[in-house]
Parts: sequence; structure tokens; C-alpha cells
Amino acid sequence: MKAILTLLFVLIIGVTAQAQDAPVDVKVETIKTTIVTSTSYENVRLESKTKVARLYKYKNSRIKKALSFTTKRNKAKMA
Repeated sequence: MKAILTLLFVLIIGVTAQAQDAPVDVKVETIKTTIVTSTSYENVRLESKTKVARLYKYKNSRIKKALSFTTKRNKAKMA
């Protein structure tokens, strides 16, 4: 009886899955843009600011430091 019910359930699910409407292809509207070839530098003001940057000896030291954090619960306890 269980096998018959399982078979009927699978058949009903299969039939309902095939009865769904097929998705309709939606066309996308394209937008044409132009390319600007000339630029004017009249209103551009160049400013020189001195900024401090950190130099790390190893490539991913900030990421490795962030990923290697430990909490108090990570430490082993004596039984």
C-alpha cells in the first residue's frame, strides 16, 4: 500500500510540474550612448595633499590578522 501511495504521489507531483506555463522570453530595450572624445581642463584645480599610507611587510597581513582572532571560549580548558 505504501508503494502505491508513493507512486501516486510522485506521478501527481510530476504532472503538476509539467502543467506549469513555460517562461516567456522578455526582450530588453537597448540604449545607444555617445562617446565623448574631448574634455576641457579649465575648471580643474590640482591640489597636492600629503597622506600617510601604511606599508605592510607581507601581502595580506591585515586580512590574516582579522581572520586569526581568538576568543576566550576558543582556549582549551583543563578538566
